[in-house]
Amino acid sequence: MAHRPRSSQRFPFRVTAFLVSLSLCIAGASGPAAATDAPVNAAAATSAGAVAPDAEKLFKAIVKVQVRAIPDARSSASLGTEREGTGIVIGEDNLIVTIGYLIVEADAVTLIDRRGRSLPAQVVGYDHATGLGLLRSVVPLDATPVVLGEPGRLARREAVLVVTHEGPDEVALAHVASRRLFTANWEYLLEQAIFTSPPVLNWSGAALLDKDLRLLGIGSLIVRNATEEGEREPGNMFVPVDALKPILADLVKTGRRAGPARPWLGLAADEAQGRLVVSRVSADGPADSAGIEVGDIILAVGGEPVRTQAEFYRKVWGGGSAGSEVPLRVLQGVEVKDLKLRSIDRVDYFRPKTMH
Repeated sequence: MAHRPRSSQRFPFRVTAFLVSLSLCIAGASGPAAATDAPVNAAAATSAGAVAPDAEKLFKAIVKVQVRAIPDARSSASLGTEREGTGIVIGEDNLIVTIGYLIVEADAVTLIDRRGRSLPAQVVGYDHATGLGLLRSVVPLDATPVVLGEPGRLARREAVLVVTHEGPDEVALAHVASRRLFTANWEYLLEQAIFTSPPVLNWSGAALLDKDLRLLGIGSLIVRNATEEGEREPGNMFVPVDALKPILADLVKTGRRAGPARPWLGLAADEAQGRLVVSRVSADGPADSAGIEVGDIILAVGGEPVRTQAEFYRKVWGGGSAGSEVPLRVLQGVEVKDLKLRSIDRVDYFRPKTMH
């Protein structure tokens, strides 16, 4: 489901004045209407005493990430072999954060900077739990790192800025539709994902910024409904940078977070009418080896009933680290089966390992 930002969200005038206007608009916005109004007058904003943010500094820190997956990559079926998104410079040593699915099983990574240069990059780290990835440019970047903000302080309806590798003409204003739990069928859960509206294109790795141009989140998905309840409001989901802060040093040092890895089963289960129905099984993964099939209904983990993805994941992850045995009760056709799955670390499933 793709949605292009409304024409009133595109601001073609000069970059510095452009960000002055946007920053003031964000600071004064109080609801969704503010996020879709025409841009404020840049000259008036400057004459009112606003301090112009260094627009060129910001855009130098936003790069395009182009990835070619290795031949026969397991992830190609769902992610494709050629991937493209946005990366944000967050470290003085050319360190870049992006959304992790872009760089899984990467064979070659190229960055396109503000000057249009194509620069080689290396994968630094990947974290399945958060869905974030780190890169480092091989060639020094002429960029000042973007400061990490405090997404935990975001309020509902607060105005924010979405910046992608497309540059100033595609910068968009949005508002925070909700902060809430997010689960997905690829064994993924975020406790406090950020949902924004209206939706923007090129969301993969996009930078979510506050009025001071601090990084709040990394673009992950487009969603049918960004609100918690009530009228449907399409938008985007962002991974908050608060999820990155405690693991950043470990990712840089070793390519992964410290401590035991979560158990991974290699199955996708969707919520349908109060049941968890298997929609995909990863070839040669733990679920496949145990005989799990598409269409099976997951009834229980270790004898404890599960009906939602959140219940399922928490029970699986609470039973031990990767390598532990996970007992599942499933309904396969008309037969109830008790199966034991030997879990693995998801990173070990990919070829080659996505780290140093």
